Amino acid sequence: MMPKSKRQRQFFYIIPYGIWLVLFVIAPLVLLVFQSLTTPTGHFTLHNYAIYFASGTYLRMTFNSVWYAFLITAVTLIVSYPMAYLLNQLKQKQFWLLLIILPTWINLLLKTYAFIGLLSKSGTVNNFIGLWGVVPQQLLFSDWSFLLVAAYIEIPFMILPIFNSLAEINPRLEQASRDLGANRWQTLRRVIVPLSMPGVKAGIQAVFIPSLSLFMITRLIGGNRVITLGTAIEEHFLVTQNWQLGSTIGVVLIVAMVITMILTRDRARRSARKGR
Repeated sequence: MMPKSKRQRQFFYIIPYGIWLVLFVIAPLVLLVFQSLTTPTGHFTLHNYAIYFASGTYLRMTFNSVWYAFLITAVTLIVSYPMAYLLNQLKQKQFWLLLIILPTWINLLLKTYAFIGLLSKSGTVNNFIGLWGVVPQQLLFSDWSFLLVAAYIEIPFMILPIFNSLAEINPRLEQASRDLGANRWQTLRRVIVPLSMPGVKAGIQAVFIPSLSLFMITRLIGGNRVITLGTAIEEHFLVTQNWQLGSTIGVVLIVAMVITMILTRDRARRSARKGR
């Protein structure tokens, strides 16, 4: 049985966390759901959800949000896994990992404006290709420029969990695989990748979920070509002042995020805990 003093200490530490959880997680969620189920005068209604699901525009925005989040996640995963694997082979791997994480310390808005300076018609990229006589191109306000910037910003959040997952793999397992006749590619495919899947799933959660609700990058980099649910929420809360419909879209996004977390949860660890 746990000593009374230890239980009191734990209870003391739980109090501030519980207050923070109630004020900044539970209360906003309850308020969001409440506003999505009411009219501006406070009467209960499902009209907001009827508008959302009956509108081809909102459904198209939903598809765009999921599709762009999928593309951003796929690009970051393709880049991040080999990079995380390579980092784990280096002697000073913690130092190189720090260099990759360093850009996350810079404000998101500053990084976005930096890319505007790089990709604009008078920017660094056009000035560079202009040395070869290429006419300045419109690199901003396109799908690929939005994907480029979003993937660059999200890459550290994909690399970190994969790196940690790879670092936890016992080197003897790789050694044993090689001793049993597997080559480097077979060892990677049959040993390293399956054992690193918890990190991959955590990275997918860390990238896909925030990518669903991007709005600032869609405005500054994608222009009006990239329209997502995050953009719609911004419009309803800040421009049209239709908080009820904005809350409805917010609830839909939260449901999509919960589904993503369920699909990418680590089933292996859960089953191991149940077996204990």
